[in-house]
Amino acid sequence: MKRNKQIDIKRSLALAGTFHFLCCCARGCLLPFLTLYFRQLGLTPAMTGVVMGTKHLISLVWSPAASLLSKHYNKRRMVIIGSLVCSAAAAVALLLVPPAHVGTRAAGCNASDLISGPTQSLAADLLRSSVAPATMTTTSTRTRPENATAPVSTPGLPRPAKTVVDTESAPVPTSKTAPNRHYDDDGSHPRLSEKNASGDPNLAPRTIGSSTAAVRNKRSSFSFFSGSGEKQEETKESRLGFLGSLKVMDPQHQLFFLTLLIVSVWECASAPLDWTADDGLYEYLDLAYAAERYSSTRVWGLLGAACGVGGAGVLVSRLRCLLAYQMPRSAVHFLCYASLAVLALPAAACLPLYLNKKRDRATGLFKAVQLVRGSPLAALCAVTTLLVGAAASAVDNFLLWQMQDHGSGELHMGLSLALAGLSQAAFPLLARRLSKLLSPGRVLVVGAASLGLQCFYYSFLWAPWAALPAQVLSCLSGGALWWAVKVQCAEVATPGAEKSVSRVYGALSLHLGSGLGSLAGGFVVQQFGLTWLFRGAAVGVMAWCVCLPLLQWKAPRQRRINYSRLLAAGASEASDSESEQERDWLEKAMEDDRSNNNCGRRIEN
Repeated sequence: MKRNKQIDIKRSLALAGTFHFLCCCARGCLLPFLTLYFRQLGLTPAMTGVVMGTKHLISLVWSPAASLLSKHYNKRRMVIIGSLVCSAAAAVALLLVPPAHVGTRAAGCNASDLISGPTQSLAADLLRSSVAPATMTTTSTRTRPENATAPVSTPGLPRPAKTVVDTESAPVPTSKTAPNRHYDDDGSHPRLSEKNASGDPNLAPRTIGSSTAAVRNKRSSFSFFSGSGEKQEETKESRLGFLGSLKVMDPQHQLFFLTLLIVSVWECASAPLDWTADDGLYEYLDLAYAAERYSSTRVWGLLGAACGVGGAGVLVSRLRCLLAYQMPRSAVHFLCYASLAVLALPAAACLPLYLNKKRDRATGLFKAVQLVRGSPLAALCAVTTLLVGAAASAVDNFLLWQMQDHGSGELHMGLSLALAGLSQAAFPLLARRLSKLLSPGRVLVVGAASLGLQCFYYSFLWAPWAALPAQVLSCLSGGALWWAVKVQCAEVATPGAEKSVSRVYGALSLHLGSGLGSLAGGFVVQQFGLTWLFRGAAVGVMAWCVCLPLLQWKAPRQRRINYSRLLAAGASEASDSESEQERDWLEKAMEDDRSNNNCGRRIEN
């Protein structure tokens, strides 16, 4: 007979906590700063919203599907390890995407970055990009800024103006020298000068003539030998399909599609990690009748995220650039993410996992959706989490943009987000007192209202450290809200379906709500600016918080069946009936005994 292996619960929880800490620390190093990196590359707010929304929607669909497939084929550990390796490689591959403008990537390697903020260095690059075309007067092509005096179309988004190269209308000099037009000291009479910027009067004209002739000879020879060069180029692009259409786009749209492709592959690689690891660990603890201790690993995840975002902010603020490869400082976020993902591989290899083939997660999710839909209070909680997820996406995606516009650097951003994570992790210390003061329904309202106040506060930032006080409210907007959701899950779920119901709420908030909020938020910033995005999110959430208590009061109450009380009541009723039967039998026996004794006495007499 094969001896059962003894389960060490403390060791299992320690390994699970280490794994969650490292994974969340890796995400904290990169994901909060990802949209800021997209801004440095040159993506517009609408493009950034589409990329982030696609990321959340892919995770909404692929996470449960990948978890189900890994369970069906019993490949959970392989999926976890492969997800860590592939996500690290995809994140580093995003560094290979070239920026839409030349000056954006060089902004991270200036020696003055430690003194001036990111906005100031970007403004310096804009100034250099606008002055440089004016000094290049000896080139064969003339550059003219497009909408040079017009204001930037996107509020709160400084980016260099596009330059259009006009090669057809540029006059080709016929003489040996290419005179440059200058003005006298009084600025009234123009005069001609044959000197170029370097002072050599013969250098620029010869270069211009030779380069122009070379271009013409190349074009004529290509047309002569091929018959029609333009037709062949069009045929080649049509054969390439998507790559050909991508080639004819402007640099900004090329950047957008390349970024969208890489982020989609990255999310497909990283999405199965959480669900697969959680399923295996939960079933392992459930086998040892310790499933209630599974929630303790969430605190380690919050602490890891706080350490990751704070440590990355401090580290990047102390570096100028990677001197070996002349890469920007933002590359440190990607390298830290990849390093911590690889560091989590030993913990993933030792992570306690169990496969319970009797549990079907697909039917469990469908049953959980039916349970949530069947309860009015649970449905109101689901709508609340959806709206909170949409509003939280505005904070996650564009808060760093708002802070950057007011002079914040990586240090300010990292420490602010770290304070938010620490305050959220500290909520379990206040949960018992808060539960005595407010009901779970009111706690849900307070958590959503706290998020609305945060968004409203973010629209009035005025200094680099101004966002720091509002991060303390994350204790309520994150910790209290999800505590109320957990209580609602316990009230709705049937025995064995608690985790499935919790995942329904998580998918509504973290994936569906964040995806829709990212798409809408990007277009709002594009049209109205960052300030009105936060104010609109605050107004929407606060309006729902006003209506939610009234809807909760009007919703019909469904009393939950307490199975333990039913069993206790059944046992007590059975004991009462048994005692009554015993008492009846005893009384009857005593009466019979009395009657017999009385009969005996009568006979003796």
